[in-house]
Amino acid sequence: MTDRLPHEKGFHISWDQIHRDSRALAWRLDGQGPDGGAWKAVVAVTRGGMAPAMIVSRELDIRTVDTISVKSYDNQSQADAVVLKAPDAELMGDGTGILIVDDLVDSGKTLELIRGMYPKAHFATVYAKPKGKPQVDTYITEVSQDTWIFFPWDMALQYVEPYRK
Repeated sequence: MTDRLPHEKGFHISWDQIHRDSRALAWRLDGQGPDGGAWKAVVAVTRGGMAPAMIVSRELDIRTVDTISVKSYDNQSQADAVVLKAPDAELMGDGTGILIVDDLVDSGKTLELIRGMYPKAHFATVYAKPKGKPQVDTYITEVSQDTWIFFPWDMALQYVEPYRK
């Protein structure tokens, strides 16, 4: 049988793992901002980028945090990316000094839309798939395009049947 069940090509991320990987992202970004190495603000791509952005902003002592809300999925089906809420326009400008953080870049369509709005921003994700990598300036872990990442905010602990009984 060649058909895979969703969990067979899944990458399960725990809260501990997203915290460690988000801190690693912060370490990689430390001193890389345009203002003597500092960043002006962090903008989280909602909803997945909120936890990593909070951790990055804490680690880098960035007190100005905003969000951009882009809808590009209906459950597990990709759709056209649409901005539902933009960050403060005065803060953003062309994106210079702004660190835009998301959990994952998949196809890259969400970040492509945001990059069109803020071309000078720095785009960072914790995880990256090959199709979306060209839209990211900094990331921590690459996964294959056909891997589904299960984030802790989407999961609940429950009993799982063994493969063999």
